[in-house]
Amino acid sequence: MEPLLIVLLGPTGSGKTALSLTLARRFSGEIVSCDSVAVYRDMEIGTAKPSPDERRAIPHHLIDVLPPDQFMTAGDYARLAREALAAIVSRYHLPIITGGTGLYLRALVEGLFAGPQRSEELRARLRSSVERHRPAWLHRLLRRLDPAAAARIHSNDQPKLIRAIEVCVAARLPLTEAWKSGRDPLTGYRILRIGLDPPRPALYARLDARAARMFADGLIEETRCLLAQYGESPRAFESLGYRQARAVLRREVTEPDAIAATRQAHRNYAKRQLTWFSREPEVRWLAGFGNDPTTSAQALDLVQQSL
Repeated sequence: MEPLLIVLLGPTGSGKTALSLTLARRFSGEIVSCDSVAVYRDMEIGTAKPSPDERRAIPHHLIDVLPPDQFMTAGDYARLAREALAAIVSRYHLPIITGGTGLYLRALVEGLFAGPQRSEELRARLRSSVERHRPAWLHRLLRRLDPAAAARIHSNDQPKLIRAIEVCVAARLPLTEAWKSGRDPLTGYRILRIGLDPPRPALYARLDARAARMFADGLIEETRCLLAQYGESPRAFESLGYRQARAVLRREVTEPDAIAATRQAHRNYAKRQLTWFSREPEVRWLAGFGNDPTTSAQALDLVQQSL
């Protein structure tokens, strides 16, 4: 029988880390992070990584892999995560994928198509076109080229919009059509997907508290140190919390305004995650937080039945 692979998914703040630790302790598991910010070293306060004690108690993978001035693509993540899964299974432990980066998870499970090479000339033209038109210009352009891809990419996500348009132009077919060819899906595992979907008001309250706690714990000073060490250019510094802390350091906003903006940004991100994960197949959704006793018991029972 193929080994079992647990995939914990859900919005930020839903308690995926807590539940992954519970499952790992009960079933001799190892945790593979699926978070596009946790892969970077020196970014601690704004990332909600497992604590050092938690990482010492349970083996974790793909946390603190790169410095922030390097970039991990979805393809890089898929390759490293598959290597980690194979190593975990070789030790007869239960692999547990947990995190909220949907693109990373899709690359790992479904594989990626090779796609055309980057065209820096085309990318530069697209960026300059945004300056001439309104910010929604790229999304409108992609809707004309590939309506299905436009429906899956947020109108403010400029990097993904540019890549999608680049593929449409270079490959001369819609990105969604290119996705269907050349993929290398993950094989050799029985996948149990467990989703967390806590009540929205409670989730938002938790996210609001987390945003305030990040700033109280020193996010602005951590961001100041990161900028001094790595400069202004790393894309990782555009992630939630760090973007708002940079605005404070630039004197563009006050700290209270930055906290309010971070709260709203986390809420918006949670909505986008739920929309993305709603397309995942065969998810066993649990209506609670990962650290709720009832939710934990339900998840433990699902895993036990699948072993």
